[in-house]
Amino acid sequence: MAKSSKTYHRYLKPFKNIFLVTLIVFTIWMLFFDTHSWFLHNELNKEIEKLKNEKRYYSNEIKKDKKDIKKLSSNKGIETYGREHYKMKKENEDIYLVEYEDSLKTQTNE
Repeated sequence: MAKSSKTYHRYLKPFKNIFLVTLIVFTIWMLFFDTHSWFLHNELNKEIEKLKNEKRYYSNEIKKDKKDIKKLSSNKGIETYGREHYKMKKENEDIYLVEYEDSLKTQTNE
């Protein structure tokens, strides 16, 4: 019994120091339970990074849309857009679509 008592005191001796106990309790509190915990900050930082990436993406999309709007502001731009995207044509006009082998391969791979 004396042997187990000595090992018991050996393991509990560091916890008799009030400063060490306070430090351990404070660390556990700040990591897990506090409203400003490390885990909460980590999660919020990931969310902020995600939102910044979305902001960059949408800013680039807005720039592309502004370019498209600028192109479509004239009659020639509207005609070009209709011809390219919807294969539209004028009356009494024939359109020939020329497709190369390499362009067909890339379309089938996508």
